[in-house]
Amino acid sequence: MSAPGGEAAIPTLVLGGTGYVAGEFLRLLTGHPNLSLAAAVSGSRAGEPIEAVFPQLGAACGNTAFVGPDDVPALLQRHEKLAVFSAAPHGASAPMLAQLLAAAESAGSRLHIVDASADFRFPGREAFEAVYGQPHGAPELFDAFRCAVPEHLAGTGTAHAAHPGCFATSVLLGAVPLLAAGLIHPTLFVAGITGSTGSGRTPTATTHHPERHSNLFAYKPLAHRHAPEIAALSEAATGVAARFSFVPHSGPFARGIHSTLQAPLAAGADGDALTAALAEYYRDAPFVRVVDGTPRVKDVAGSNYAHIGVAADGSTAVVFVVIDNLLKGAAGGAMQWMNRLWSLPETAGLTQPAPGWI
Repeated sequence: MSAPGGEAAIPTLVLGGTGYVAGEFLRLLTGHPNLSLAAAVSGSRAGEPIEAVFPQLGAACGNTAFVGPDDVPALLQRHEKLAVFSAAPHGASAPMLAQLLAAAESAGSRLHIVDASADFRFPGREAFEAVYGQPHGAPELFDAFRCAVPEHLAGTGTAHAAHPGCFATSVLLGAVPLLAAGLIHPTLFVAGITGSTGSGRTPTATTHHPERHSNLFAYKPLAHRHAPEIAALSEAATGVAARFSFVPHSGPFARGIHSTLQAPLAAGADGDALTAALAEYYRDAPFVRVVDGTPRVKDVAGSNYAHIGVAADGSTAVVFVVIDNLLKGAAGGAMQWMNRLWSLPETAGLTQPAPGWI
């Protein structure tokens, strides 16, 4: 398969291929001008058609079937380079990637990996293990990965990238520019509302439709595992140590996140200054728009775009951020990183607008 201009499309591997994020990786690949699916790996559904798990991809994927982990070494022998997306669960991704990198080295295959799990979102094993309460599966790989929201880091300086979590992405998009500009005090109170797809494919009491429909409730208040990630990535991007008091909520919709950030205004700051700082920070960011008024989830759900709005009085700043949790907060943001790692246009395969009536 060739990319526009006659160059061969980069063969792409999707690991952990049956979850919602994996489904979005596969969907994005069907429309990407420079990447093409080489294989989707699933230990539980190997040999079954992709369409059996994701019926919406039937027309695009045809009879393509999932492959098993044992099929990967042969795949590496066939391709001198591979783009790799990991949608494997937290804790399972790291050891899987360690095995893949070892096999690639043996085969002489060049890889760029973007991990959508939490395994490389922290600077080292101690921070990961403190939050997730389990041993890290490949601590020797930490130096090979760099984690950030794409808009907050020009380049990784590493061969591989990790994408922040969906809640973390939404909060960081609103907080980082204002902390960097010194327009707010580094004490932020955050309420985030996520759609049910953020809980993954396996049904639970909080994702079961009769419980979720027409309902809204908080969970893990001030104790969510994204909070340490948000604080660490915010400080890495700004040099400012900030405190984030984070309360997540489950919303009565399938996809999207709405986050509201509140913080004390710095002396002399006002709403116009906040808007100007955000607009300047994201001036060259194709997927982030600073909007008038308050942004709406339906304007971004199903797209890789983020909308940010602000409000302020004499003492308090409020920032509103909306994203699609599965795209900008996961597969789409990861695709931005992959485009960069292969020196492709950052927007490649990602410019489809939101449907609006999702």
